[in-house]
Amino acid sequence: QVQLVESGGGLVQAGGSLRLSCAASGRTFISYVMGWFRRAPGKEREFVAAIRYSGTYYADSVKGRFTISRDNAKNTVSLQMNSLKPEDTAVYYCAAKGLRFGDTDPMRYDYWGQGTQVTVSS
Repeated sequence: QVQLVESGGGLVQAGGSLRLSCAASGRTFISYVMGWFRRAPGKEREFVAAIRYSGTYYADSVKGRFTISRDNAKNTVSLQMNSLKPEDTAVYYCAAKGLRFGDTDPMRYDYWGQGTQVTVSS
């Protein structure tokens, strides 16, 4: 079992930055692929970024603006969000899955955090 707790959301003006963090319980954190997803009002949950031992992956909409990183010693994964846009407004979720394929597919993830709200004003 893995428990995930996100933090760091809030209200920011367009062009600003926020850093989301996700703390994970469990002693096998290093064996999980960690991902960030988001759900905007009236829209389906969408992939944002993922990180595994072999690299990082980003949605086209955030590439060049967001950076995902992890600290395996502290069991944390972070999402640095720069140049934020109003369309980035959503609830952001941290998620964990095994090492098999499907890093961008939310259905492949086994564990989810409760979400943290990010609001970008224009």
